[in-house]
Amino acid sequence: MRLTIVGCSGSFPGPDSPASCYLFEAEGFRLVVDLGNGALGALQRHIGLHEVDAICLSHLHADHCLDLCSYHVVRTYSPGGPFPRIPVYAPADAPRRLNRAYGMPDEPTLESAFDFHALTPDRRQIGPFEVTTALMNHPVETYGFRISYGGRSVAYSGDTGECAELVRLARDADVLLCEASFLDLPDLTPDLHLNGRQAAEHAAKAGADRLVLTHLVPWYDQDRILSEAATAGFTGRLELARSGAVYDLG
Repeated sequence: MRLTIVGCSGSFPGPDSPASCYLFEAEGFRLVVDLGNGALGALQRHIGLHEVDAICLSHLHADHCLDLCSYHVVRTYSPGGPFPRIPVYAPADAPRRLNRAYGMPDEPTLESAFDFHALTPDRRQIGPFEVTTALMNHPVETYGFRISYGGRSVAYSGDTGECAELVRLARDADVLLCEASFLDLPDLTPDLHLNGRQAAEHAAKAGADRLVLTHLVPWYDQDRILSEAATAGFTGRLELARSGAVYDLG
């Protein structure tokens, strides 16, 4: 299993990364998890425009899903298109919300390019991957994912505040790809995002082997987020996400 971090910027694209997007590959199958604004451009550095086999969207905030509108254009209007529909696993309201964002009522809707499947907390097979989903602690319906193949697992938090379900989802994972949007400051908004220290505390409780801090908001000091995470007692490998980073697991 190979994980490529396509985009790791939180809330909006930053100068060095688009918004959230992660590429998982095994047995020639390519699963994209989140497709935030700016991500489709960077994704083309790693795979061809028509090489995506399935998409999972953690939730329907723009920094996690908006480039699905652009990808609809690719699959509908490219030379040789329209291309066959591919599955998109997302919160149930995704077709309505994303069609409104696309805003072209006289053109084919997103359902012409994508076969939408409503997410619930469960376990399913997507290509060669076993994908476990769990609800996270965020103001809108949001899912974390555990993606497993060949005895290896990557857990992804999506967006979340402190959340026992995240600890369960990440139990003994090889990699916890965990959001760390905030600095460790007093009076943070609860049930919205994690800071670096909280992300590391979740990783320690889960017994994850490696913690990769992601969803890094450009107006915060990323080195400070990393140093705050290092104070939380997590003894595994700890690093910041970086657009273009590749992890080969097994």
